[in-house]
Amino acid sequence: MLQAQIFIDEDELFGTKSLHEFIVQFLIAQKIKGLTVFKGISGFGSNNHFHRPNDLFSFDETPILITFIDDTEKVKAVLTALRVEVKSGFIITNQVEQWK
Repeated sequence: MLQAQIFIDEDELFGTKSLHEFIVQFLIAQKIKGLTVFKGISGFGSNNHFHRPNDLFSFDETPILITFIDDTEKVKAVLTALRVEVKSGFIITNQVEQWK
């Protein structure tokens, strides 16, 4: 099995829809086995600008992490199709083992 993690900012849009909602709906349509969306409390990206969206008067972007798992070939195919639609975001994958 393969786990994919997609890191984006909460305020990113795909057309008129939020990017994380678009990605979740895309993954549901692809019949992924399971996914979870996490909302971060702080973080920074390649520009090393530290985001603290919960600070008073902060206008920083809230980090979002979308993680999902499925069979290795399915995850690779879905990520390839997703990249055709969505160019932003940082995506990583990890081999995982399912415990039963």
